[in-house]
Amino acid sequence: MTARQDLIDLVAAVQAGTAPSPDPRWRELAVEPGERVRRAAVLMLFGSLDDVPATSVKLLAPADLDVLLLQRAQTLDDHPGQVAFPGGGIDPGETVIEAALREAEEETGLDPQGVEVLGVMPELALPRGNFLVTPVLGWWASQSPVRVVDYGESSQVFRVPVRDLLDPDNRVMATVSRAGQTFQSPAFTVNGVVVWGFTGMILNQLFDQLGWSVPWDRTRLHGIDG
Repeated sequence: MTARQDLIDLVAAVQAGTAPSPDPRWRELAVEPGERVRRAAVLMLFGSLDDVPATSVKLLAPADLDVLLLQRAQTLDDHPGQVAFPGGGIDPGETVIEAALREAEEETGLDPQGVEVLGVMPELALPRGNFLVTPVLGWWASQSPVRVVDYGESSQVFRVPVRDLLDPDNRVMATVSRAGQTFQSPAFTVNGVVVWGFTGMILNQLFDQLGWSVPWDRTRLHGIDG
């Protein structure tokens, strides 16, 4: 079984209603019904490793896979400095797939013609900003160079080996305090950054549903500046 086939099978299971239950934390997240809801799409783009190998030597599957991420610019109003998937708002008349591919091209310079869209995952609520976000799963069938296109939007674009994300040594629970409340969510420490919040939760949920996750210490906390 290949990583690509695992992703295809998960999409089919989601559509059939037979996929493993998602992270219960998502049930606690909702948009404000009285406010304007903004819809967005992100591209979760997986592909074969580039020439930068994983740092983890643990035999975690799949070992020959990476995922495309970016770090948002510190000057942005929404989620400054956070690591994210390429993506953004859906324009009028666009499908979620069209929006995810367009945003990925605009943010990373990738060639969307090289992306095989495997399917669309269920819409998720992102309360901060009142977004409803649809993840689009993609496979990088014909890879192209990526880079920061606009430093006003992103500070870096990078590919992370999935083996490094799955390594328990790189797993933490991110904690952030806002408005007198403390929140915790699964996170990853890779490439000198912490992948936490919405992106960390999506990756954690995806790995769990795919059966790729291995046990890790959920009492290991990493504080995030709110």
